[in-house]
Amino acid sequence: MARRRKVGNLLALHILATLHQRPMHPYEIAAEMRGRGKEQDFKIQWGSLYTVVGNLEKHGFIRAAETTREGKRPERTVYSLTEAGRDECADWLRELVGAPEREYPRLRAALSVLGVLPPDEAVYLLHKRAEILAHQIAAEEAQLTATDGAVPRIFTIEAEFGLQLLRAEADYVRGLVAEIEDGTLSGVDMWRRLHEEGHD
Repeated sequence: MARRRKVGNLLALHILATLHQRPMHPYEIAAEMRGRGKEQDFKIQWGSLYTVVGNLEKHGFIRAAETTREGKRPERTVYSLTEAGRDECADWLRELVGAPEREYPRLRAALSVLGVLPPDEAVYLLHKRAEILAHQIAAEEAQLTATDGAVPRIFTIEAEFGLQLLRAEADYVRGLVAEIEDGTLSGVDMWRRLHEEGHD
């Protein structure tokens, strides 16, 4: 079971991981994360970055190392990782990597009530989804090919994982469409009949 974290936002984990490199101010942290494409790995609310930094400092995971000012610009506080922050980051990663956790994708929620739509409309929408997934897969493959050999693989494994998830989803969607279209999906005749007869 997942531990309750003092600062449980995944952005906090990535801030801690980014500060493993060197002390930085929040603007640098954001630039570093954007440069590494972290917004593709998880949903980031960039507006909450300073709040999360403040919470990490409050709980002793990071500390203000120095405050600088350039010209008339506002002061910038540079933060460094504390020993507690290193421990928290490592412990959190061990939990996320080692213990599978039930996730609730939106598609799963939609499939659970797909019968509300007529079968032909469901097929149309699933075809559309499969096309979009094909474009996303091609784009991800192109990105990975572009970095192949130029970037050590350890820095692209999250993109590989994302690509495998996209491929699995595309395969499932195409298979489901085929079963609906050829009538081999158990219950598809009843599903179609309910809509044809206008029952709710």
